[in-house]
Amino acid sequence: MENEIIVGLDIGTTKIACFVGIRGENGKVKILGFGKTDSKGVEHGVVKNVSDTADSIRRAVSDAADQADVDIDEVYVGIAGQHIKSRPSQGSVMIPADHRLIEQEDVDRLIKEQYNTLLEPGEEIIHIFPQQFIVDREPLGREVSPVGVPGKNLMANFHMVTANVQNLQYIKYAVQDAGLKIKGVVLEPVASAKAVLDDSDRDAGVAMVDIGGGTTDIAIFHDGIIRHTSVLPLAGNAITNDIREGCNILKRQAESLKVKFGSCLVQAVSENDVISIPGIRSQAPREIYVKTLAGIINARTKMILEQVDYEIKLSGFDKKLIAGVTLTGGGAQLKNIKDLCELITATDTRIGIPNEHLEPDSVSFAELAHPMYATGIGLVLYGLEQAEASHDDSRDEEQEPAAETKSSDAASKVDIFADMGMEPSEDPTPASEAIPEKADKKEKRKDKKGNFEETVKLFFGKVFNEGIDD
Repeated sequence: MENEIIVGLDIGTTKIACFVGIRGENGKVKILGFGKTDSKGVEHGVVKNVSDTADSIRRAVSDAADQADVDIDEVYVGIAGQHIKSRPSQGSVMIPADHRLIEQEDVDRLIKEQYNTLLEPGEEIIHIFPQQFIVDREPLGREVSPVGVPGKNLMANFHMVTANVQNLQYIKYAVQDAGLKIKGVVLEPVASAKAVLDDSDRDAGVAMVDIGGGTTDIAIFHDGIIRHTSVLPLAGNAITNDIREGCNILKRQAESLKVKFGSCLVQAVSENDVISIPGIRSQAPREIYVKTLAGIINARTKMILEQVDYEIKLSGFDKKLIAGVTLTGGGAQLKNIKDLCELITATDTRIGIPNEHLEPDSVSFAELAHPMYATGIGLVLYGLEQAEASHDDSRDEEQEPAAETKSSDAASKVDIFADMGMEPSEDPTPASEAIPEKADKKEKRKDKKGNFEETVKLFFGKVFNEGIDD
């Protein structure tokens, strides 16, 4: 397979970033181009002004395309916002009589049928995550695939994620106005998790918390499966606004104070440290105590993390998170946020940085190895996985004609008689002598019936003759 180029577009509340990447030699993602611009027209992860958002997208994509020296026409887009909802779902399908074992097409059919689930008006399904498969009322273990299991009924429990149709449409409009097509829409915490977690984290149990500008995104994994997702409407911008109002300063000054001098723990700063803020025009400089700044940041960050803790408990996996909590996103750069998170959740916490899945020779590696770029790099990883899965499916389809003989009537007959502990009475009918595909269905049934009756007579005749000889 050619090393396909994937483009991820992170439409955030504070920034819009575009990432152009390929699969590196060691399996990591290699970023070929990167572009970032201030986000306009987006509030709490939702596109409000399509034209302004399209302009920001256009600038970010243009910078990334120039750096990577490629033309960009399709992108994977992240989606967040308070309109994102999740719910449990369950479905089942009957296995066709001609399937001796459950096949991949049966699993695909079961998942596809979940998209017909009755939703609230204005909702659309964006992800369906299987939780557990059940065959003939017998639950399968996590390591057991339903494909290849004998059974008549396949059932599964799902975690379903939905989004508001109108908000999805606004994203589509903005991307289209920027001259692009959407190749896939991905829930942002799902993308971020791909950039900052590994298989051991997902197996052990982990809560991935992405604190962005407008939303805090949560994805909880256990036994390698995503179990719970949630999007909270509070994040870094709320902290900045609190500083601006509490200290009566400009927003850009508040953001700078937060990043350079802010702390999530009041007890971690000095009582007497003072920051001097330049006054506007002829006004005198304003002095702000670092302890006052820390108190403002602590109050809002504590509120956000308490809601995170509530979501973790709501998932029912709060006692199963062996890998603890992983914080990422721009908000994860706040000083002492790891310590505050451990105090509130009573769970081990680390800061998730996307460098573990990033090729060292990627462009702007030092800049990209930052929590705020987890979603964008995760979108590229997601797209690469989709491209590789599609390639594998295409390869399987090319090999399918050779595999079809295994499911022919003759081959099935051999398997049935093998289960009886005896050989078939005659060799399978050669393919050249098989009934033409367009032959009359009635004739097919008649021939099959005749073959079956002859086999039965031979079988019972053999039994009776053996009894007479004895």
